[in-house]
Amino acid sequence: MSNQTVDPFSAATNSTPEPSPGPTSRDLGNCTSTTSFDSNLEIIAANDLTSRANYVYALCAALGLVSACFLLYGFIQTYRTQRRLAWLDCLLWAFCGFHLLLLLLSLSSVAYRPDYLKTTHLGCAALSYAVNVASLCGLLLLVLMAYVLTFDPPSHAVLRRPGVSVAVVVLTSVLCSLLLAGLRGPRHDLGKEGTCVVDPVQAGLSYAVAKLCLAFLIPFVLLVGLLIGGCVRQWKSRGRFLSGSEEGPVFLAVAMVTFVCQLFYSVVLVRGVGLHEEAGLSHHERAFLSVAEFVLFSGSCASLLLVLLIHRPCRESLQGAFRQLRDCCRSLGSKQTHRHIIAPHIEIADTLQDYEP
Repeated sequence: MSNQTVDPFSAATNSTPEPSPGPTSRDLGNCTSTTSFDSNLEIIAANDLTSRANYVYALCAALGLVSACFLLYGFIQTYRTQRRLAWLDCLLWAFCGFHLLLLLLSLSSVAYRPDYLKTTHLGCAALSYAVNVASLCGLLLLVLMAYVLTFDPPSHAVLRRPGVSVAVVVLTSVLCSLLLAGLRGPRHDLGKEGTCVVDPVQAGLSYAVAKLCLAFLIPFVLLVGLLIGGCVRQWKSRGRFLSGSEEGPVFLAVAMVTFVCQLFYSVVLVRGVGLHEEAGLSHHERAFLSVAEFVLFSGSCASLLLVLLIHRPCRESLQGAFRQLRDCCRSLGSKQTHRHIIAPHIEIADTLQDYEP
């Protein structure tokens, strides 16, 4: 027998450790199922957010359409009474018309949310172009109304004609929208079908910045400049600037609502493009972009409602329409009440035979 002893420490040092077992297929399956479950929860939460915003905007769109109908009735009544419209009333009518067009174009988003409209790339580009034209026309008409309120009457002879002024606004909007359409794209596969987004984040940062400048910065810088100039001009002449006209309060209310909605949408769009270029958009970020789009379209609904409630001729037309409707209901009710009442008819006939003894 051998008398050699074995050192347990050296044996433990020289022995090679056994390799740890790697992840099994069962562990990988559990990890994949957990990830897919979290992804499904995120999709459900994003769709729920978009659907809630869609329901709220559908209510706003209904109010906007009703307001547009009453505004159309009021303008027709005013034109039939006076046989002409005032200078600012013409601009206000055109402003309401373009916002009604923008409201009708937004119904494509309401009909398909939380999903998106499926159409060709050319059709989607045409829809985006129409939305940009209507939105820019409304903004430039606000700037034109600020110019008219500041220099009343306008100093330039061309701007004293409402038809020419509206035509210049439409032409400018068409050219700016063509520039945005060129930056937006797509330039290839125009007949291919896909999801339609009015302002896609795939268009790049140049499109988002161009829309920020054309649809927000330039119009509102001009607007603020004209308002400051009007205040200074009226302060020197010791007159009233916006409070002295019927269109002043409604102009300020509509301008504030449009400013807030355009600012929110422009910031969210630029932020979404930056996130898309860095690491892609999550489902929640895409849902937030849809909410921002609804906020933009809600500005049109709020503008139509504000014009109806604040502008005195439109408000009086609304009150007259309700008065006529009330009188009509009362007349129908009175006819219905007395329909089955039969008045008694008594006839007394006297003859000579009744008096004979």
